[in-house]
Amino acid sequence: MMNSVFQLHERLQQDCIAIGRFNLCQLLMMNDSQYPWFILVPERADIKEIYQLNNADRQFLNQESCLLAENMAELFNADKMNIAAIGNLVPQLHIHHIVRYKTDKAWPAPVWGKFVAQPYTDEQISELTAKVKAQLEI
Repeated sequence: MMNSVFQLHERLQQDCIAIGRFNLCQLLMMNDSQYPWFILVPERADIKEIYQLNNADRQFLNQESCLLAENMAELFNADKMNIAAIGNLVPQLHIHHIVRYKTDKAWPAPVWGKFVAQPYTDEQISELTAKVKAQLEI
């Protein structure tokens, strides 16, 4: 039976820090200080794939993803933005936006499963979330 109420997947709650929200999506930050890593989660119940969203929500998701990617690339002076909707471990639709540098320790490989996460300190979380919120005006 489908759950008709949106609820953030427990793995995302466990691994991420809530930053804010857009019209459609919650904005999360992965608690891994090795990369500036953000996740958009559309607040829609029982959605696993982008194609399952209605047309209006697809447009919102695309706009919010582009806004996030452009601003994070600028804010963090990215060499490349990795954007992906994998969902193999967390089936709830969520879009990763990872700031990559040619000097990061996983470059040029994907970051998934490469290294154990290194959580941010409370001070780093406060600084980064304030910086991101100011950049995005949220």
